[in-house]
Amino acid sequence: MRIGVIGTGRLGTIHADTLSRHRDVGSLILTDADLSRAQELAHRLGETAAPGVDEVFRWGVDAVVITTSTRAHAELIGRAARSGLPVFCEKPVAPDLPGTLQALAEVEAAGTVLQIGFQRRFDAGYAGAREAVRAGRLGRLHTVRAVTSEAPAADGRGLEPWAGLYRDTLIHDFDALRWVTGREVTEVYAADTGPAGDADTGAALLTLAGGALATVTATLLHGAGYDVRMELAGERDQIVVGLDDRTPIASTEPTGPPPADKPWTGFAERFAPAYAAELTAFVEVVRGERPNPCDGREALRALRIAEACELSRREHRPVPLAEVPGGAMAAEAG
Repeated sequence: MRIGVIGTGRLGTIHADTLSRHRDVGSLILTDADLSRAQELAHRLGETAAPGVDEVFRWGVDAVVITTSTRAHAELIGRAARSGLPVFCEKPVAPDLPGTLQALAEVEAAGTVLQIGFQRRFDAGYAGAREAVRAGRLGRLHTVRAVTSEAPAADGRGLEPWAGLYRDTLIHDFDALRWVTGREVTEVYAADTGPAGDADTGAALLTLAGGALATVTATLLHGAGYDVRMELAGERDQIVVGLDDRTPIASTEPTGPPPADKPWTGFAERFAPAYAAELTAFVEVVRGERPNPCDGREALRALRIAEACELSRREHRPVPLAEVPGGAMAAEAG
């Protein structure tokens, strides 16, 4: 199998490393807007660098992995679909709903595969929480608390260009919330702080079908380290994802656990096994060995929650998901 990797930044490098070692992947073609970066990675891995996207498609590949900036995703997904190629793409599909709906329509028309990179679905902790909820261990679920706290980047952001806190950061929490609980979000109320039009800290209260409540928070200013957790409470029990000896949180209780000696530094380290697992899944999907674990409609469902949060924080009001376009397509094959 020959796979094209478009975008060789931090995630592109992680994915290329994984794929270059995969027993079912024979070779890679790498490209990037910064050609020297793609060439350096290709040389290190013993793979081929292409001067541009056109060459990736012209030279012939069996599948494409897209790890470019968000604003290039939809166009590349559409191009791959028209070429009949299966695609793995980092979230989100596009920075807005119209672009997402158009890309998904192209995939549907072509009958091709689109797997979205929500890596938390492949994390052992999140998978364990999903199993516990589905098995009824918690009893009636009434409260979920999700946290994503990123340490400030040395350059002040590290995410440019991006689609905003809800679409580019909290969208992982929105997808994980749906996946773990098996419930849809029916209404949101969101608020955030930070520079005008560029929030660095946000929170949302989400109502789930069936009546459970979820709080979801995110910040890009967490100096203690990288902290991603989900707590789920029911009438019988309570569990937590992401609490271990590297969680960057300190207790003020005299008998509480000590602070982490080596707190997580970022998503690449925290979710390394999950990133490898999602690419292995993609290769198996391409080979016809398993169903798609996270298709484009799953990404659309998470994006609609993010869009509802954007509307809520702008208008300072609760927003039902029914107000957000795209519900009909999100409901198909759901």
